[in-house]
Order: sequence, then C-alpha cells, then structure tokens
Amino acid sequence: MELNLKHPYEAGVDHVLERFFSESHIIEKNEKIGSRNVQLAELRKDDVSGKLVIEREMMASAPVPGVLTGFHREWNRVRQEEHWFRKDDDEWHCEFRVKIDGVPAKIKGEMRLQGNGNRCINYVNLSVRCDVPLLGKKVARFLADDSHAKIEREYEVIRQLL
Repeated sequence: MELNLKHPYEAGVDHVLERFFSESHIIEKNEKIGSRNVQLAELRKDDVSGKLVIEREMMASAPVPGVLTGFHREWNRVRQEEHWFRKDDDEWHCEFRVKIDGVPAKIKGEMRLQGNGNRCINYVNLSVRCDVPLLGKKVARFLADDSHAKIEREYEVIRQLL
C-alpha cells in the first residue's frame, strides 16, 4: 500500500524544519494528537543532517477490525525513526521507518521538504507492507488508512503550532 501526500506550510523551510526538531514542539504536538508516554530517544541536527527518534503510545484512528486484533490493539507502542539530509538551501530530504510493537508490518517512506524563506511544501511518500499469509493485505490496508488519518491530524496540529 502506498500513500503520497502534499502538505503546504505558510512558513519557510528553515522555520518548519526547526520546529520538526524542537523538543517542546514535538511534545506539544504529541499531546494535541493524543499520544501518551512520549520519549525522544534521539534528537540531533546540524547544518547538513539530522536524526530524530520518537517512541510513544498511540491509539488506532478507527476501531480495529476483529480479524486484526491479534496484531493491532487500541493502544500501541510506536517507534518512528527519521534521517534528514540537506539537499540545498531550499530543500531537505528524509528517510523514515515506523515500527509498531507486535505488528508484523513494514512502514517506511520519504519526505521532501522544499520551498523558500516564506513558504514550503512537505511531500510525504509512505509504503506499508505486511507479508502475513491470508491477512497481509488487510493488515496493510488498515495500517495505511490509519497512517493516513494520523499523518493528516499531525499536519493540522503542526500548522496550528507554527
């Protein structure tokens, strides 16, 4: 399952990226989206690269179908790892992975934050794959839909906090 999203911001690349790496912003954003037990396992950034690792508990955005309850619960421990690299003055790229404890799926993707000093767009590409026989496509579809809802909610909160 693939997702391709486009998130415009009324702020420049440097400002948005600074917020992405701000500990207080990360904590406030996670409180507003309803995460609990948020921990920043790693947070570092310099002029050309950055790494962010967030561990948190998150609820599913919709009721988990009965057939999937063995894999996905109401609250799940999630680890998100982001590796950012500066492309040029107006563009940063990110490769990320998301691991949900107990869920046999691979969630990974890329982001491209591109713009200028006044505005920018974050292009998000996400891929979800689950190789469990018979249930893999259902698990992947649920996770893709759940991820889409969470990404959009997070985007709205980020816009409010900018």
